Amino acid sequence: MLRAFQLSKAPSRTDGVLVLDYDARQKHRFLATLEGGGELAVQLPRGSVLADGDVLETDAGTHVLVRAAAETLSVARSSDMLLLARVAYHLGNRHVALEIAPGCVKYRHDHVLDAMVRRLGLEVASEEAAFSPEGGAYAKGGYDDHAHHHAGEHADEHPHSHSHDHARER
Repeated sequence: MLRAFQLSKAPSRTDGVLVLDYDARQKHRFLATLEGGGELAVQLPRGSVLADGDVLETDAGTHVLVRAAAETLSVARSSDMLLLARVAYHLGNRHVALEIAPGCVKYRHDHVLDAMVRRLGLEVASEEAAFSPEGGAYAKGGYDDHAHHHAGEHADEHPHSHSHDHARER
């Protein structure tokens, strides 16, 4: 069985294809089946999220191309950017993973969320497509990689001072 431990710089050729939905692409350790057969044990650093087009390097020196699988998505479109922002806010407030593109927001299909988006004033359509949601402000390639990497390590250390005198409940 092949093992993949790291992402590779894009090689000139790949030796296999691995099609994964978004849930699988968020895992850092898993067993998968390549297109055409063959197993691959993926063991990436914790916090790794695979994206469509990433290439995994195996212990045999081969390269496996990652492709995002098509999933059922709900798509809310509008030319009204304020309305789209309101919809994104309400979906984000429910911790819904969102793919944000010009004139639309996409999320995994959910009839309850679709009804909420319609109440906010947008029409929602379903489509089968790869899902590539925003990674968040601290995700790889996001606002500040370094801050997220160290956030859990030094939770009590701050370069600034502030009061910890909080009102006590009575």
